[in-house]
Amino acid sequence: MAKSVVGIDIGARVIRAAEVVERAKQRPVLVRYHEIALPPEAAVRGEVLEIDTVASALKQLWSAGGFKSKQVVLGVGSQRVLARDLTVPKMPIVQIRESLPFQVQDMLPVPVADALLDFYPVSEEVGEGGVMINGLLIAAVKDSVMANVRAAQAAGLNPLEVDLIPFALSRALLARGDAPETVAMVHVGAVTTSIVVAKSGIPQFVRIVPSGGDDVTKTLVSRLKLEVSNANQVKLAFGLTGENASLEWRPAVEIIREVASELLNTVRNTINFFAHTRPRDPISRIVVSGGGTQLAGLQTALSEITRLPVSESDPFERFTVDKTVDREALEASRASVATVLGLTLMGKK
Repeated sequence: MAKSVVGIDIGARVIRAAEVVERAKQRPVLVRYHEIALPPEAAVRGEVLEIDTVASALKQLWSAGGFKSKQVVLGVGSQRVLARDLTVPKMPIVQIRESLPFQVQDMLPVPVADALLDFYPVSEEVGEGGVMINGLLIAAVKDSVMANVRAAQAAGLNPLEVDLIPFALSRALLARGDAPETVAMVHVGAVTTSIVVAKSGIPQFVRIVPSGGDDVTKTLVSRLKLEVSNANQVKLAFGLTGENASLEWRPAVEIIREVASELLNTVRNTINFFAHTRPRDPISRIVVSGGGTQLAGLQTALSEITRLPVSESDPFERFTVDKTVDREALEASRASVATVLGLTLMGKK
């Protein structure tokens, strides 16, 4: 296990990175965090389109953030990554992974040859054919993942692993062995929303929804002919509550509520699907993260529509933050930092 690892989250407009040392400790130590703006269209929905541009941004990020390690873990979580339930006969995990191409073609939207496949074991049960392993099939379009890897390599970095963002979130926010409750985590990013349900800290169910906070901004821009910067200001000023909105801005408030409601309904339907298929594991609460959850009134609305308590995550709870870290800058990114922190724990025993 590398002594020092950097987690990298390549977003729609920002690249974030966090460096953690002493990962074997109960509370790993965060020693560096930094983020840098990404030029428009260099990456779309977490997928690198312009390798040279992203590589240049990563070099700037390393210099500005003072990162020491070049051992990195990359996060992926676009709509071209899927997670599906899969039950297979019990066998060593290496053999399970080797058998996947012969078992899952009907579950994939692309040919097996164009996909990267992995299996995440969850539980065991005894069936008619013997002991079976229940788990999650993870499949990603190979080209999209390799573009991210090549960008990191072009920046002089060494990608150790590529990790699913919902897994990284659960690793950062829910430690294994927690109280035996079932918790839903909802991470609303700019262009995607990750929903992961975990029991005792172990992911049981994952969905990645191709919508996020930018949907509100884009709709305000298209319908009200606002500039993007103004649309973001309006979104953050009024939120779902519409407090202090004058009569002329009521259409904006209605747009915000309309678009946000679509996402909230998707989250509710996803949670209801889990509840109907796993009646023995009722969800007790929802933990939220991501910049999109900072929209005023969204957490209250999510609680009302799901009838579950909703709380904001504490991404630093399971880490020691070194005094070398700019705590003010870190706090400013509190809602979005969980992903990179979780990525640094990939492979932690």
